Amino acid sequence: MTLQRFVDNALVNHMPGRVVWVALSGGLDSSLLLHMVAPLARRHGIELRAIHVNHGLQAAAGDFELHCRELCQALAVPLSVAHVEVEPAGRGLEAAAREARYRAFAETLAAGDRLWLAHHADDQAETLLLAALRGSGVRGLAGMPATRQWRGIQIERPWLTLSRSDLVREARRREIVWCDDPTNVETMFDRNYLRAHAMPPLRSRWPRLAEVVGRSAAHLQEADELLGELAAIDLAAAGGDPERLLLTTLRILSPARLRLLVRHALQSQGLPTPPAKRLAELERQLRAASGDRLPAIAWAGGEARIWRDHLFLMAPPVAIDPEWQRSWDGRASLETPWGVHSWSLRPWPHDPARPVLQVGLRRGGEAMRLAGRGRRDIKRLLQEVGIPPWQRDRLPLVWHGDELVAVLGALTAEGWRQTALPIPAAAQARFEDDG
Repeated sequence: MTLQRFVDNALVNHMPGRVVWVALSGGLDSSLLLHMVAPLARRHGIELRAIHVNHGLQAAAGDFELHCRELCQALAVPLSVAHVEVEPAGRGLEAAAREARYRAFAETLAAGDRLWLAHHADDQAETLLLAALRGSGVRGLAGMPATRQWRGIQIERPWLTLSRSDLVREARRREIVWCDDPTNVETMFDRNYLRAHAMPPLRSRWPRLAEVVGRSAAHLQEADELLGELAAIDLAAAGGDPERLLLTTLRILSPARLRLLVRHALQSQGLPTPPAKRLAELERQLRAASGDRLPAIAWAGGEARIWRDHLFLMAPPVAIDPEWQRSWDGRASLETPWGVHSWSLRPWPHDPARPVLQVGLRRGGEAMRLAGRGRRDIKRLLQEVGIPPWQRDRLPLVWHGDELVAVLGALTAEGWRQTALPIPAAAQARFEDDG
């Protein structure tokens, strides 16, 4: 099958109204992809756009951007350029750049759009080998999927079964101009080292290396899908909420299934999984903890707590300012420095002009008048309704004049009503790494 046929087949099942985006770096692979997609998209009546992410990490970044602008102008393809800041923060430069790149994709593309990446079979082989060298599990060894849903965007890699040599031959035949990344020769980066020093002798010994490794990645992707189905079954049995799992269910699982469920619950929230030692300690705590204990296990980007016969999995809490306060109309979601609270609040049954509400945090000694119960201490009420201790000091308290009328998401005073609002999409979105 010719390269053109690969691209044409990928466009056949296009849904009307969706946009196809090509992630254009300016290198050989993505430049060739755009060259081949542009006339086919016009033939099929498909809207085609390109996105270039300028990481600003090298002197040649401006040249890459200029090349992409000139290429898109020549092909009459609209181009979006995203300038991003890469902040390694202990994750490594490559991982941080990838995160910034995907953040740019999420901010530029709309739900339902298709994003085409020009990864090929040699990239897939490198990804699997790097994952093996890092001790990754099934998901990491499964490499890059040919297609997947990510934040409502359909990510596709139409060339994942083709070798780079196929792409080079086609690019030269078409006399396509591209930019060579000067950092590709810097073997301080793991992928570059593998590409320069490990892949050539392996390919010399096993000429079909990329094809064979690609088949292994496909088998592992199937295994990962099956493990995901098993984890979903166990999640349903543990209550269905990935943030709050029943200990009674967790304790009857085998160690392997328990670890699988914890990883699945964390990934469902977009949170990183703990390293092996932290996961082992979490398992030990799960087996030993009584229902009212509060052991906490933390790792980079995540935290686990046990309370009232449940395992809570969450992101590390954001520091709060106990003096924080603001006014609120009670109608729209309340935004705070540590999150969005999607509740409305109004007098009930009477609803006069919008009341002026003040919002702050607990300072101790607050009380609220409840229907049929009179005034009650907030501390005891939060215990009664089952709010975990680590969440109590960050729940917004809402005042109407001198009267405490609500604790958002937990308690409502007599004469008032809280109503849940749809959660804003921006509050739900979390970054997911897609290789």
